[in-house]
Amino acid sequence: MMVKEQLQLLGLEHNIIELGTVELKERLTDQQRKNLSLALLKSGLELMDDKKMILIEKITNVIVELVHYTDELPKLNFSDFLSEKLGYDYTYLANIFSEVKGITIEHFIINHKIERVKELLLYNELNLTEISYLMNYSSVAHLSNQFKKVTGLTPTFFKNLKHKKRKSIDNV
Repeated sequence: MMVKEQLQLLGLEHNIIELGTVELKERLTDQQRKNLSLALLKSGLELMDDKKMILIEKITNVIVELVHYTDELPKLNFSDFLSEKLGYDYTYLANIFSEVKGITIEHFIINHKIERVKELLLYNELNLTEISYLMNYSSVAHLSNQFKKVTGLTPTFFKNLKHKKRKSIDNV
């Protein structure tokens, strides 16, 4: 069941429903909050009140959206992009993110970029130079070094693993 329907069932009026955010017309009573939380959990969603956690979720969503679902990463650096997109100073965002997640925003971005590179390597539609350009790396060497640091493998070795697995399955 969608969030809008859950709100209607509970008799809660709203102003705005956007991905991950709902603005209600009135403050919730403790009982309404409990009912809403339970209703959302049944749909696999979680009610977040903590402003810090909401901000962390927004940072995470911006990074995942940018890295995994954007055709080309913006040319400005991620810190400026995040600050602009979320309306907070990057140092503030970085400190809260590290405190809550136990990882820096930079490492979180790198991990997601490497996951995206893995996907692109497995799709086999782009070569490493094209992937490096698409993912906004300064060079293929920089991408390769970061890939190896995160995965322990070179991009070429990783790509060839797929072929070896497929051949062994084909030979069965």
